[in-house]
Amino acid sequence: MKYAYYPGCTATTTSIEYEESVREIAGYLDIEFKEIPDWTCCGASSGHVINHELSLALPSRNIALAEKMNMDVVAPCPGCLLRLKTAEYELGKDPDLKSKIEEDIGRKLDLSQKSRHVLEILYQDIGIESIKAKVVKPLDGLKVALYYGCVLVRPPEVTSFDNPENPVIMDEIIEALGARIVDWSYKVDCCGGSLSMVVPDIVKKLSGKIIRGAREAGADVIVTACGICQLNLDMRQPKDPDTEPLPALYFSELMAHAFGSLSMSEWAERHFVDPSPKLGELGLL
Repeated sequence: MKYAYYPGCTATTTSIEYEESVREIAGYLDIEFKEIPDWTCCGASSGHVINHELSLALPSRNIALAEKMNMDVVAPCPGCLLRLKTAEYELGKDPDLKSKIEEDIGRKLDLSQKSRHVLEILYQDIGIESIKAKVVKPLDGLKVALYYGCVLVRPPEVTSFDNPENPVIMDEIIEALGARIVDWSYKVDCCGGSLSMVVPDIVKKLSGKIIRGAREAGADVIVTACGICQLNLDMRQPKDPDTEPLPALYFSELMAHAFGSLSMSEWAERHFVDPSPKLGELGLL
């Protein structure tokens, strides 16, 4: 299966282990990601609060480039995905706005392809049974709190991804790897997003609540599908007495590891909270 791939600006910087592990699982599952040529920043996460027209023009240019490839667009970053989907949604409803954006970017748009998240193509196009068939190192005994965050599933009229209050796609995928999914109440709560650089105290409070909730649910690790969420949860650990930090991983790292990848140790070293001790304790390394 082939997809036009939009890596986003953080793919080789703050979320490099996300990018690397997504590409590894693509290899295991015979998915071909063809990077969109000459892609540019989508405007996340501040473009839409500065200039509405610009916030549509930036992702629309990438959509127009992908349309030449005649493939659906896949974006690992939920922030990037939301900008792409918002452009598709708004331009699809308003022909005059679509014409204005086409004039801005100097390209025509037919909006014939869809922008999708990696989880979406894994669940819908690959399927749970095919994922199970690739597992060679089951994650037996690992208790996982799955954190979807805000923008992966909201606003639902734009994302059309999963239940906005109780999404389950990532649950089913991680269960297919042999892990146990814990029941908890924070899977779509906000971690503070990109406010980390502006009002870190708020982010520390929000992320701390999520980490504590995962601990109380008995999780060994918290797993997400967003570079900003992973960074906030990994870096803004609450310093509670008599408690160990909780590792925050990408779903793709666990998938690649379960498929037989040898890269987990390298990725683990890049995290603020090293997941290796917990994985080793469970015999998963």
